[in-house]
Amino acid sequence: MRLCLLGDSIAAGVGSTRREDTLGPLLADRLRQAGHEVDLDVRAVPGARSADLRAQVRATGAVDVAVIVIGANDLTRFVPAQVGAQQLHDAVADLRAKGAEVVVATAPDLSIVSHVPPALRDVVSAASRQYAQAQQQAVIRAGGVVAHVERAVTPRFATDPSLFAADRFHPSAAGYREIATALAPAVEAVADRRRV
Repeated sequence: MRLCLLGDSIAAGVGSTRREDTLGPLLADRLRQAGHEVDLDVRAVPGARSADLRAQVRATGAVDVAVIVIGANDLTRFVPAQVGAQQLHDAVADLRAKGAEVVVATAPDLSIVSHVPPALRDVVSAASRQYAQAQQQAVIRAGGVVAHVERAVTPRFATDPSLFAADRFHPSAAGYREIATALAPAVEAVADRRRV
């Protein structure tokens, strides 16, 4: 099972002090426990926006399952939702054309980040939801699968500071375990489809 992670710093594992506590190794371990032999390739780049996915996709070899985590940097740089969603659509479509199953974790709710002033949290939350919704529609149109990670992890991250790294923006090892647990059912489902 050739598993590839693409996207931004969360897909790359920024914030964790140990590689094995990042998304790629955690998801690979879950697939191994389900009986898959896994070859992991992490192409994600810290700071990446949806516009950077094209280069990441081009850099991949043969892939069975691709996991994309993208959107936070688009939000912080005010990329219009339809622009970023189209760029994500194209990346998913290109991966599907290569024969890969694609699972996408859309933009997180940035209102829970401590750097966001309380007076702006409602606005930031609404913008995050709008961006994620545009991404979801684009992913489905391109033939990918949306893992609704934000629904599962946002309440936990909002109430548990230990899920954040020291920079109070990226996940800690514990935060990555939460995200991997939320991602795993969709990743395992598409991996099982490949095995049939």
